[in-house]
Amino acid sequence: MYLYVIQSKKNFSFYIGTTYDVQKRLREHNQGLSPATKYKRPWMLVYTEWYRSKADALERERRLKKHKTGWVKLKERIKNSILSKQS
Repeated sequence: MYLYVIQSKKNFSFYIGTTYDVQKRLREHNQGLSPATKYKRPWMLVYTEWYRSKADALERERRLKKHKTGWVKLKERIKNSILSKQS
């Protein structure tokens, strides 16, 4: 299972999720099929992590969403892959 991070090209916000098929899930986000992301389209994929265990992927997602430190560290690691208002 994959943990993925997508970024809105509209307002630069992020969404973190898990899926077995990243490209299919990205298409769903961009087609407006996810209520949580449909108003911030279009989205681009900026990061993925692969886990053999669904439980591990879901735990990583939970930690990134709940604990700001982990999310800040991840954004620092991928800073050259993400959009900013200065871009």
